[in-house]
Amino acid sequence: MREKEQEFLSRMEVHKGILYKISKMYMDNADDQQDLFQEIICQLWKSYDTFRNESQFSTWMYRVALNTAIVFLKKEKRKVDKDPIATENIKEDESDSELKEDQMKHFYTAIQKLEKIDKAILFYQLEGYSHKEIGANLGISEGNARVKLNRAKEKLKEIIKDQGYGF
Repeated sequence: MREKEQEFLSRMEVHKGILYKISKMYMDNADDQQDLFQEIICQLWKSYDTFRNESQFSTWMYRVALNTAIVFLKKEKRKVDKDPIATENIKEDESDSELKEDQMKHFYTAIQKLEKIDKAILFYQLEGYSHKEIGANLGISEGNARVKLNRAKEKLKEIIKDQGYGF
């Protein structure tokens, strides 16, 4: 295997969790998530020669992945299911991992209902980016990133409450 390909695969292995998160944020079912995941990998490979090491690889990867997700939605004219999901009774004997999985399901379902910019901002925040870094990555000011993040969080809380999964 060529050196460039090996380097790319190595970097993908380290950062593939980012791609899974983006896929789950933008697509509502497993097949569409897998399609988007594969599309992101293809776009990353196609544009790998444009990565100049002027920023961290993960930062460059976020940008390509988020842009690919947005284009994928438009290109395929896919629509996220807007129907609220039914809440299930959580049994008292349910394990912590099942409870956490249920919470994550509600969380990702709620995120899918947000606007594209809100998804991107929340994603960066969940990955530990500062307001300044979020603003720089999205081409907005630090203050604007802070305001948009707070608004996105409030929208997310409302969506989760509307789904019947209260706080």
